[in-house]
Amino acid sequence: MSSELTKTPDSGTVPPRALAELPIAAPTARAGGEDTQPARGPRDLDAVYDIPVLVSAVLGRSTMQVSQLLKLGRGAVVELDRKVGDPIDIFVNNRLIARGEVVMIDETKLGITMTEIVKSDRGG
Repeated sequence: MSSELTKTPDSGTVPPRALAELPIAAPTARAGGEDTQPARGPRDLDAVYDIPVLVSAVLGRSTMQVSQLLKLGRGAVVELDRKVGDPIDIFVNNRLIARGEVVMIDETKLGITMTEIVKSDRGG
């Protein structure tokens, strides 16, 4: 296999070996209803398990001028656009995917419980 890079229309430049290692989704049924290939198991997802994603839980937002920001000191309170008990937004790679609630894990740690998955309209 050569060490050249392959240009693909949707994913940019990728090493040829990486393309061969990715699982290929196969159709599960024909028009007549019969299976064309056996169902694939969870091992087909192994290629994506190690991809890092950025998960953010946003408690609220605030807008202020830089001069106000510079005046903030230790213990300053910043008013957010949400109230106590309002759901928080959960983002994955800067895309809103869910809403949830803050929960106490122990005396020193907070966690998030997902309460709603947000449906997104992805156009092409």
